[in-house]
Amino acid sequence: MKTFKSLRNNGQAGFSLVELTIVVVILGVLAMMAVPRYQTAVERAKAAEAFNYLAQVEAGQERHNARTGEYAQNISQLDVKLPTPNHFSVGTFTSYDWQTQWELRLTRSGASSGFGNYTVTWDQDGFVRSRSSLAEELIPVK
Repeated sequence: MKTFKSLRNNGQAGFSLVELTIVVVILGVLAMMAVPRYQTAVERAKAAEAFNYLAQVEAGQERHNARTGEYAQNISQLDVKLPTPNHFSVGTFTSYDWQTQWELRLTRSGASSGFGNYTVTWDQDGFVRSRSSLAEELIPVK
């Protein structure tokens, strides 16, 4: 019967430097693949904040238009109480004809996981891809 003392004397306890190096390399490769995906998922969630905010604005604009015959020129005119987005700065409504159209742009403020500053533009028809600088992989709805 072997005892603890006899195992310790054989030099078999612990890991060799080669084994530890292999484990560190494997963990590094896994982290190298996982971190960018994680950052993209986090930024996509932040972009979803803008989409949610702007969808609520659109619904409020449609109700305002149904009541008054024209779109609101200021967010305070809407019947929606919207908290200021955490990760975006809100622009102002723009239009050349308040009875038929409007546009609002949100700009990403702060660090954006390597995606840089981008904008999300919305109008009476919804998300405006051509006037937004949002990366394709960040669009929360396809």
